[in-house]
Amino acid sequence: MRILIWLFRGFIFFALFAFALNNRHEVVVHWFFGRQWHTPLVMVVLATLTLGCALGVLATTPSWWRRRTSKPHRLPNPPAPLTQPPREGL
Repeated sequence: MRILIWLFRGFIFFALFAFALNNRHEVVVHWFFGRQWHTPLVMVVLATLTLGCALGVLATTPSWWRRRTSKPHRLPNPPAPLTQPPREGL
């Protein structure tokens, strides 16, 4: 099942990447206060993908940090002591 999930993710990534490469026409992104950004559609799609990944990492960081700091760090159990042969003369 894990392989199927990674294959699906790879398919989505390559589909978006192929979409971006096939649409290299210049687009205009209209920002607030009359600002405009003239760039190829490839850059808009890749910038959106990058921003989404960064926001996803930032959104999961607090829960990851809480989980990491809440558990005490335990060392593995020490190995059992070796049995020594009985001493002679006791």
